[in-house]
Amino acid sequence: MGGPWNKEPRRPASGRRWIAWLALVLGVTALAAFLVWRFPGALYSDYEWARLVYLVVLLVLVSSALLARGKLRLKGAANAAALWLAILAVLTLGYSYRQELGAIGGRVLGEFLPHRGTLASGEIRFPAGRDGHFRIEALVNGTPVRFLVDTGASGIVLSPADASRIGFNPESLSFTGFAETANGTVRTAPVRLGSLEIGPIRLTGLTASVNRAAMRGSLLGMSFLERLESFEVRDGRLILRP
Repeated sequence: MGGPWNKEPRRPASGRRWIAWLALVLGVTALAAFLVWRFPGALYSDYEWARLVYLVVLLVLVSSALLARGKLRLKGAANAAALWLAILAVLTLGYSYRQELGAIGGRVLGEFLPHRGTLASGEIRFPAGRDGHFRIEALVNGTPVRFLVDTGASGIVLSPADASRIGFNPESLSFTGFAETANGTVRTAPVRLGSLEIGPIRLTGLTASVNRAAMRGSLLGMSFLERLESFEVRDGRLILRP
């Protein structure tokens, strides 16, 4: 006769929850690593790094708390990944609609990736960062580069790191130029960009310079802005018109 002593021992629920929690942590870590790789230099300030760490820790804590209480019955890493995607989708939608309703795709990109800009009525708009500066991601010779918009700079200045990613070898450049900066006089090397693209804007044959000293990021100056039909700063946004 069968009896409770004939039943196979069940795997403890705590073991399943531990596997699901570990899968969530690995998923969050992989996503953060991918974003840092895809958008190099995206976190310019200590505040932005702190905000990233805070959001990651918050998501892990909330997820682990739900799993610890047994509210979620997950079976394997696939279900854990689906839970993570659902949480991320809810946070994305909630954050993107915090001010007013709008197009989902444009709002999400505009709020989470302000350096990518929002295209509307033939214009591309970039919100100012918390420090009041505008940052723009452009494709330079097909490579994404994050620029700080500097109307006080006469030209486009590439950091050595960005120049290397684009394809310029700083070791083979001729640093014959000089530029005055807040840190004193620095040497620069002239280069020519095959193309620079920002949304609908595409310019070719732009001259630029590579800074010899390390920089926190590249600068986008007046030689670019003057090639546009117009640009202006209004209501905390930089508006570019191709």
